[in-house]
Amino acid sequence: MPRRVEDIRIDDAPSLDTLLRRLEAGGGFTAKGVAEGVDLLAEMLSDRVMTTFLSFPADIVATGCRGVLATLVREGYVDAVITTCGTLDHDLARAFRPYYHGAWNLDDAALYRRHLYRLGNLVIPQANYGGIIERKMRVILRDLWARGVRSLSTRELSRAIGAAIPSGATSSILRAAYDRDVPVIIPGITDGAVGSQAWLFWQDHRGLSFDLMSDEQTLSDLVYGAKRSGAIMLGGGISKHHTIWWNQFRDGLDAALFLTTAVEWDGSLSGARTREAISWGKIKTRAAHLTVEGDVTVLFPLMVGAALERIR
Repeated sequence: MPRRVEDIRIDDAPSLDTLLRRLEAGGGFTAKGVAEGVDLLAEMLSDRVMTTFLSFPADIVATGCRGVLATLVREGYVDAVITTCGTLDHDLARAFRPYYHGAWNLDDAALYRRHLYRLGNLVIPQANYGGIIERKMRVILRDLWARGVRSLSTRELSRAIGAAIPSGATSSILRAAYDRDVPVIIPGITDGAVGSQAWLFWQDHRGLSFDLMSDEQTLSDLVYGAKRSGAIMLGGGISKHHTIWWNQFRDGLDAALFLTTAVEWDGSLSGARTREAISWGKIKTRAAHLTVEGDVTVLFPLMVGAALERIR
């Protein structure tokens, strides 16, 4: 007998967890997928044996979603972060300077003349991004050089940045990772302001180099040492691919939750649903896996809030 669609009650001011459970019972399109995603997310976060990878692109770090990501790291729910260089940029910049609300339809030429960047519907003063990153990275790189560091992995660079962020910056992903000793891996380290600052520093310190193979060894140790392996993947690109790529070497992930706004029909990795990864051996055939379509900055805070409420 098929399940009946139930109308969703909101008149009793339900908790996040209760509301998300009701979305599943309501059977509505994306809402049902979001509710099922909370079920999978709660299972993954409460599995203390599972080695859990968290991957995401940098743009969401410019938003309030940064605080949700930092919470997962700070409270010990993830074992490794794989992301892009822009995450270092935005996390470091926002630890010292604010970003602001804007709009999608602002005059970009006018913003350029006023030394303002637009990131979607956010506005970032140039001095609050490039300027602050330049000053902070000079100090960090000079300190590393003075201590005799000539080669460093992106994990070590991320840790050095985290250490330079004040301990009171509780919404900082890098500070949380530093405090919890969670590795933050940046496969594309030169694609961002922090990477550019490292390159500029290298002009006068040619002995400095990045040891990317050390990062790969870190991932190898995590993957091969995992009794069970899971991934929470927000968006696509290099972060998602590096996560599933490494897990194919242990015959795939045991659990995978993927949130995306990308379409599947263009063949892109960002649009590829989790089921496609099964054919590559990146997700196990019997794994618990789910793709949820929607804006991460809307859905992920709701999903994490409901999952943590259920776990607690």
